[in-house]
Amino acid sequence: MSKVLFVCVANSGRSVMAERLFRQAANVRHKARSAGSDPGPAVHPQVLEALAEIGIDASDHQPHRLDQEAIEWADVIVATCDDACPVIPGKRYVSWELPDPKPLPLERVREIRTEIEHLVAQLVEELDREAAVA
Repeated sequence: MSKVLFVCVANSGRSVMAERLFRQAANVRHKARSAGSDPGPAVHPQVLEALAEIGIDASDHQPHRLDQEAIEWADVIVATCDDACPVIPGKRYVSWELPDPKPLPLERVREIRTEIEHLVAQLVEELDREAAVA
């Protein structure tokens, strides 16, 4: 079982979508959390709506600050933003460079959601293969 930490700046958009989509895709085979270097006050409304459209309720998410405990917990850290994302040395690090959904209309947030779904599926498949070999 791998523990994956999805990070972005505000922990209000990309990392929330990635965490929730990963949890759904991985079921109980892997664990996920998310955090931000500068957490916002709440999840962006269009992110909540885009997730709700596919049956995922993220209304209980509270943006969480990226801290040492979260870093130590993780086996894999996935940066979901561009060069504004924090880099954590000494950990397996994956960079997805997704656009910030905050200023975008719901139609564009759906496209980002779909992109994250594909990236998550690839990551889960990779982690499953690694677990089978171990």
